[in-house]
Amino acid sequence: MNDSQFHKIVDDHFMAIEEILDDALVDFDYETSAGVLKLAFSDRSQIIINRQEPLHQIWVATKFDGHHFELIGQQWIDNRTGVELFTLLSTSIERQSGVLINLSDIN
Repeated sequence: MNDSQFHKIVDDHFMAIEEILDDALVDFDYETSAGVLKLAFSDRSQIIINRQEPLHQIWVATKFDGHHFELIGQQWIDNRTGVELFTLLSTSIERQSGVLINLSDIN
């Protein structure tokens, strides 16, 4: 995968996440800026999702831990735990906000 393909894939994923959050009418803030998607919750915690272009990875920082995801086949897999990106995001959003958001259909 080249850099432009990587950016297109990540941009599409960020847009899909935002569309799901828009449709769910969540009561927390989120925004994308300079390749970083930030979700901010009422307890002032955040989930930060950003692209790491040199490595072609997506990095996620939650209130509880951090993860580095690599594209394996059609899925982004955490290179430490083996968990899939959108499963982790769904679980992390629920843990930090109490809101259940299903992101598993993205891919």
